[in-house]
Amino acid sequence: MRRALVTNDDGIDSPGLHALADAARAAGLEVIVAAPAEQSSGASAALSAIRRDGRTVVERRELPGLDVEAWAVHAQPGHIVAAALNGWFDPAPDLVLSGINHGANVGRAVLHSGTVGAALTAKINGTRAVAVSLDVALHPTGERHWAAAAGLLAPVLELVFDAPEDTVLSLNVPDRPGDELGPLRYARLARGGAVQTRVDEIRDGDLRLAEVEMSDEPEEGTDSALLAAGHPTLTALRSVDADDGDLVLDWLGTAASVDSR
Repeated sequence: MRRALVTNDDGIDSPGLHALADAARAAGLEVIVAAPAEQSSGASAALSAIRRDGRTVVERRELPGLDVEAWAVHAQPGHIVAAALNGWFDPAPDLVLSGINHGANVGRAVLHSGTVGAALTAKINGTRAVAVSLDVALHPTGERHWAAAAGLLAPVLELVFDAPEDTVLSLNVPDRPGDELGPLRYARLARGGAVQTRVDEIRDGDLRLAEVEMSDEPEEGTDSALLAAGHPTLTALRSVDADDGDLVLDWLGTAASVDSR
């Protein structure tokens, strides 16, 4: 049985994490959950952690309705993945699943995402990964459709297990019921992201940053455009290229449909 590490950047108590772990079990994977003890959004692939006597602080947890081994870790998602793939668990996970993130991870701004950073950390350790994100508005109201995103995991797992060992796929899903989703589409990264950071106030000794949703019309065929049109999107990500060392976050520019039903 293949073994999956399920992590995120929203923290161990996130309903998106629990939905992803449940979907992974339903897909026949052996699941271990190890996620930040606190919110770690925007951590990218940082390896920082809270240490006691030089050791990363971890705590066993029980997740509601899930009979899985679970750990709350006082560290960033990248640190958790690096530890999980390099001796923490025996045997090491065959796959890293990161998410389901509270908010889309689209465009080149995925570089800043702790959800994506966890997946890219898996890649540089030679392990397949899938980052899953739900396109929740910046100031959401009403029900979140975690089940719709989790329901797409099985067909995406088929793709990732047929791909090279260090493949990373980023799946973004509109926040709507599963029967209202368009077909899953391959997409290239947009130039920007779903949210932009700006300085709201500058004072003596401090400044205040705010996040605002992007209002520009996204480029046709990009992850942002297809997601806005109601399509779940799938993008393959590369981090450090083995040939030239350049940081690349791109490809799958084709907009061909993938049968997700």
